Amino acid sequence: MTLDLTADEVLSTTRAVRKRLDFTRPVPRHLIEECVDLATQAPTGRNRQRWHFLVVTGKAQRAAVAGIFRRAVQLASGRPLTDKDLRRMTAHPGSMRRIGEGAQYLYDNIHRVPAFVIPAVEGRTDHAPVLDQAMTWGSILPAVWSFMLAARNRGLGTVWTTAHAPLEKELAATLGVPHDEVMLAALVPLAFTLGTEFRPAPRIDRREVLHWDRW
Repeated sequence: MTLDLTADEVLSTTRAVRKRLDFTRPVPRHLIEECVDLATQAPTGRNRQRWHFLVVTGKAQRAAVAGIFRRAVQLASGRPLTDKDLRRMTAHPGSMRRIGEGAQYLYDNIHRVPAFVIPAVEGRTDHAPVLDQAMTWGSILPAVWSFMLAARNRGLGTVWTTAHAPLEKELAATLGVPHDEVMLAALVPLAFTLGTEFRPAPRIDRREVLHWDRW
């Protein structure tokens, strides 16, 4: 089952879905497998194909993952925001309020998500040179985005989360992942969406991000 969407529509309406995840419907295994098959058609550095997709659907495992997610959220932090960050984030009134509400809703209901997809990549980038980091992340991010696009076209919603990062080692141990050899790149909730109509998001003007020949 796929939606009747053009490629441009899939690209422009694949949203970070939090409040519109349907927690009542299991996601059939064959749909996830179809999305993974498309994901692994993505480009990969040196054709090494180091990607992995760990899918968690069992009740006990989902509860364990949800518990780690919640505890990790309390530990998560990032670099301070710049004035430019804040200006862009608040360029469209109400957008950050909606994002905050969505994040809280997902936090409150994370245990109800019917499937977690945890993309992973062989080779850790802890303290690695920039080239190694670029090649490693460049080999998993396109594949995950392809997975998300394929999911959207099948009526499924996703959102890239990294809140697990402070407890990545614990999550790896819980799921039997060899942490010294494999990075858990993200934790992606997966569910059917409540309704299938999504609109392009408001973005800053193209002139702020498009450069020709020079910066």
